[in-house]
Amino acid sequence: MVTHSPRKMLTAVDRWYRRHARVLPWRVGPEARDQGVRPDPYLVWLSEVMLQQTTIPHATPYFDAFRKRWPNVKKLAAASWEDVSAAWAGLGYYSRARNLHACAKAVAERGGFPQDAKGLRELSGVGPYTAAAIASIAFDERIAPVDGNIERVVSRLWAIGSDGTEKGWRAAKVVIAGHAQDLADALPANGRAGDLAQALMDLGSTVCTPRKPNCLICPLNAMCAARAEGNPERYPVKADKKATPTRHGSAFVLVRGDDVLLVRRPPSGLLGGMMMPPGSVWADAKLKDPLEGAPGKFAWERIGEVRHVFTHFALKLDVWRAQAPAHAKMSGEWLAREDALAALPTVGRKAVALAIGDDDKRR
Repeated sequence: MVTHSPRKMLTAVDRWYRRHARVLPWRVGPEARDQGVRPDPYLVWLSEVMLQQTTIPHATPYFDAFRKRWPNVKKLAAASWEDVSAAWAGLGYYSRARNLHACAKAVAERGGFPQDAKGLRELSGVGPYTAAAIASIAFDERIAPVDGNIERVVSRLWAIGSDGTEKGWRAAKVVIAGHAQDLADALPANGRAGDLAQALMDLGSTVCTPRKPNCLICPLNAMCAARAEGNPERYPVKADKKATPTRHGSAFVLVRGDDVLLVRRPPSGLLGGMMMPPGSVWADAKLKDPLEGAPGKFAWERIGEVRHVFTHFALKLDVWRAQAPAHAKMSGEWLAREDALAALPTVGRKAVALAIGDDDKRR
């Protein structure tokens, strides 16, 4: 069994990070930290919320847009929900946008972010990982945030496996988190917990990758138990994925000239508070009446189907289109086509794009 002291691992990781740290718009790099520059907790928080369940390339343009429009938490708190939800459209997991706005209001009212994970956990939408990440990166609290990258690095370093069941994987995650915390606790007096967390994240993202890890250039290769076993890709041993269920529904794209009718969904639940074309309920089986929930008595024509995958299920929507007369008054909001597409979450944008694309072909 390969064993090395946490202090030796920390030294190797720190040296590697100083040479290879990723340049990210929300990050203060190690050289800037040496010069006394502190991370902005607002930017750290904003990036962590946006990066949940998405990738850096996808989230970065949204981060840049939010930062330009709302450069601090007070300005974001003062923004309208309609503006925030429209700016979030396309990032998915829209409960995060509601929590983001609520959290900004709470932080603005209290005059700033709490500076430890315990206080951060009390904020809307801030769970254990996000609280640990902000506390570590922004305030150097010696607490280990364990994202997927750190989870992979630590599980391989100590060859922490499981039996592939949900119960076994939960137990393995506890052991992984314990080893990650041991590293944070072993930091020297002048060590920066934020640099350690970001170094491990970068290592997992660029070197200790899920497939074909580049062990030859890893600063920890001589200390890695999984590499010594000869099969680092075996770790982490997660629970087998369950089959994703499929739900069915209809989306009704009503056009009036160059305008499209959108409605705002209820504030709670999936896509809460977001603009969408009118639609049916989403059911486990195809609807007996595919026009259930259609607004008005129009000549609805089925255009096709769009598919979208959420966290726990896939959604198939039959897309219907109808033309409304110029005088038609409907519940909802008429938006110009480009404005409508910009305001919609991804699944709604797919449906409207399919419908108006077909319309364009008819012209």
